[in-house]
Amino acid sequence: MPKRFRLTRRLPIAMTEDAYRRLKRFAGEAGLDEGEALSFLFENFDAITDDEGLAHRLRQFNLELEARKR
Repeated sequence: MPKRFRLTRRLPIAMTEDAYRRLKRFAGEAGLDEGEALSFLFENFDAITDDEGLAHRLRQFNLELEARKR
């Protein structure tokens, strides 16, 4: 029997405008709302990310983070 899809956690999140636009675009293309899209992404995180690419992007993001906060 398939797992019932329930959104059990609600949390306020802060994200950049670029990230929010990309989330909305992904959700729209997938026929999901933003919460469902985030659930899909995190439930399937290991399957949809490339470990090397993720590590590289994370290093880049962290290097730029302080400048982006200003």
